[in-house]
Amino acid sequence: MPARSAGVLAFRRRGGTLEVLLVHPGGPFWRNKDAGAWSIPKGEFGTGESAEAVARREFAEELGTVLIAPLIPLGEIKQRGGKVVEAFAAETDLDADAIVSNTFELEWPPRSGRIQRFPEVDRAAWFDLTEARARINSAQAALLDRLVEMSGG
Repeated sequence: MPARSAGVLAFRRRGGTLEVLLVHPGGPFWRNKDAGAWSIPKGEFGTGESAEAVARREFAEELGTVLIAPLIPLGEIKQRGGKVVEAFAAETDLDADAIVSNTFELEWPPRSGRIQRFPEVDRAAWFDLTEARARINSAQAALLDRLVEMSGG
């Protein structure tokens, strides 16, 4: 069975323009990647967790902010590696420059014996839909289309 994740596509309107919040993965593998590397905040299901609970937990862990806005289902997408992501939209606003992400440990450089800590998310940013399409994981671009349909543009 493929891995399953749930996440939130946060959005806001600024000057009549729809903007979405995307996160960039932390750690050495993603350091120099940009186009196609950004994602919605998301994470894998724990035992017995609902999709909404996972989405809210991951939003809080990756951004350091508890999301209290209602979640609007956007359905599922399947990423290239086979992972299924169940997504929700939420209208909210936050300071993307003030995020505080949880961390993970990794032996880096490989086979060095040195364990280093890296943020799960090294940055977040608000993008208009054109810029978001250029940066988001290609499989997740369908979520942008669904958001536009759901929100009326």
